[in-house]
Amino acid sequence: MLAAPVMRIDVLTIFPEFFGQVFDFGIIRRARKADIVQINVIDIRDFAVDKHKMTDDRPFGGGDGMVMKPEPIFAAVEHLLGTTEREKYPAGSRVILLSPQGEQFRQETAKRFAEDAEHIVMICGRYEGVDERVNETLVTDEISIGDYVLSGGEPAAIVLTDAVVRLLPDALGSETSAENDSFSSGLLDCPHYTRPAEFMGRRVPDVLLNGNHAEIEKWRHEKALEKTKRNRPDLLKGETGESG
Repeated sequence: MLAAPVMRIDVLTIFPEFFGQVFDFGIIRRARKADIVQINVIDIRDFAVDKHKMTDDRPFGGGDGMVMKPEPIFAAVEHLLGTTEREKYPAGSRVILLSPQGEQFRQETAKRFAEDAEHIVMICGRYEGVDERVNETLVTDEISIGDYVLSGGEPAAIVLTDAVVRLLPDALGSETSAENDSFSSGLLDCPHYTRPAEFMGRRVPDVLLNGNHAEIEKWRHEKALEKTKRNRPDLLKGETGESG
């Protein structure tokens, strides 16, 4: 059986120091050491064409703030993929622009990238955004991690990397861990307990202690459904089953 190819993730940013050691912990660290994923943080300024290494300029038409220039980003993508023509990208390549205007990032999006992508290039926007010609020409996916505005795409790049890497084969060390996560079944995750069985007068539910796996799975589904109804009723549009 052939080994799965190593996923490559390149993060384009004007603040590479933002990432520091963020990819050196937990699941991502283990995945990197096991050659499941390779992660590179790349300074967009290295591809600026002027002596001052400018990566932003004033917007045409006026307005507040600055806009990230297209030239350094085009040069960086061409360096990484060998082309700036989307239809000629190597198979399995995705160029993702992280912006508040993008498609909302969901578990199924992470699963799609983990299964279909071999090389992900993430562009971290800043200021008032990125010159639209980057989006029109280079980008395969424009992604937002939520309906709020951040100072830049760097936190979103960390979120996306973490969500995708943990779904790669062998990254978690258990074939079922990712399957049992929140959102994987369309519901939030059920409550979890560990030792001690009693703490500050609160006991672990008896069903989790009786060893009956069928009853435990039934209880977990019911509790997941209850939590989803309470916290995220919007997720239940496709839920047809009843608890109990």
